[in-house]
Amino acid sequence: MSLDVSLFRKYHVSYDDGKTLEEKEEEVFEANITHNLSEMADKAGIYEACWVPEKIGATKAKDILPILEKGYADMKARPNYFKQFNSPNGWGLYKHFLPWVREYLEACKEYPECEIRVDR
Repeated sequence: MSLDVSLFRKYHVSYDDGKTLEEKEEEVFEANITHNLSEMADKAGIYEACWVPEKIGATKAKDILPILEKGYADMKARPNYFKQFNSPNGWGLYKHFLPWVREYLEACKEYPECEIRVDR
């Protein structure tokens, strides 16, 4: 089982007649990670932001940005602490999760108004 996170942006398309306006959406970011990292995410303070953003009222990337920034900084500063939460089966390691969090954080910075979608 895994966690899929996506960021979607909405945009409007007007057609040649100048009257027809259609709202469309585009996925601008997608990432997948194992649920085996949920404890590590919890210890970093980013579990809810990543796994259940609706629980904290987060609907847009900008809503979780400060949480991800703080959690990423903590994870980067204390690797040995977080490595103790590596999955014993090897599926869910700090060395994979830290870059995943960084990529998600960078996407949230680039697309702060995008809608967060999570599939658990």
